[in-house]
Amino acid sequence: MRDIAVFSGSAHPELAAEVCAHLGVPLSPTRVSRFANDCLEVQLQANCRERDVFLIQPLVTPVQENLVELLLMCDAARGASASRVTVVMSHYAYARSDKKDAPRISIGGRLVADLLVASGADRVLALTLHSPQVHGFFSVPVDHLHALRELAEHFRGYDLSNTTVVSPDLGNAKEAAAFARLLGAKVAAGAKQRFADDRVSISSVIGDVADRDVIVLDDEIAKGSTVVELLDRLRELGARSIRVACTHGLFAAGALKRLSDQPDVLEIVCTNTVPIPAEQRTDKLTVLSIAPALAEAMRRIHNGESVSALFDAP
Repeated sequence: MRDIAVFSGSAHPELAAEVCAHLGVPLSPTRVSRFANDCLEVQLQANCRERDVFLIQPLVTPVQENLVELLLMCDAARGASASRVTVVMSHYAYARSDKKDAPRISIGGRLVADLLVASGADRVLALTLHSPQVHGFFSVPVDHLHALRELAEHFRGYDLSNTTVVSPDLGNAKEAAAFARLLGAKVAAGAKQRFADDRVSISSVIGDVADRDVIVLDDEIAKGSTVVELLDRLRELGARSIRVACTHGLFAAGALKRLSDQPDVLEIVCTNTVPIPAEQRTDKLTVLSIAPALAEAMRRIHNGESVSALFDAP
């Protein structure tokens, strides 16, 4: 893979290094500096001319800093005559801003997509976008991966004969159903109503959870208010055991500790799409690596092979 160049921003260099190890290519250095007036400057410190350039940068806290850094990386690669610039965005934070559900609000998911394309991105490799329509916000090709196979492989180590996969809301029910099929399990979903970013109500659970082993599946866990609310309903309905799984473990505002402190939560499983500081981790947390899947997708993009075939293989 001589003509490939991989760079990482400041957001998650550990993931970038692991991806490069699987690809068998070096992680090219990036220099990020700040002017006296607080403006950022980015220099890609390896040759990009006529090379297939991949920029690995999830949009995680501080989101705005990491976003501007990514935009500058795209601009630097384009200005350095890269043959193609692919943004590898393992977490797209602005995907949650995907609709106009109140007067005079911005749709950040579409705006940031436009900014990435304007800065020089020719292609985007994303992982578990918050909602399917975000894929259409980009005017360049998007390869949209998911982590269901990695999560399913982990849970196959348990006895799944009495298991129900529960989605916290109906919007995530399709993904939960696909996950349940991978495990040969039943599926259920919560009836959720959101009042604020951290205030939700789940009035009931549609499906069979009484005296069953439950796996709560969500795309991301930020403050954890939805999962905590769902746990109350599952207890009332007599769930036998509870495990929590998600792709993006953001765990803001002490969410990981709050979930770990729930005595009936046996395990919390997420992937390493976003960095989780060592001091926040608990004994109940299991972090799965998504680097092999990202590396294989990048290899297929570089070689002009099918990325969707990744999900067709057994």
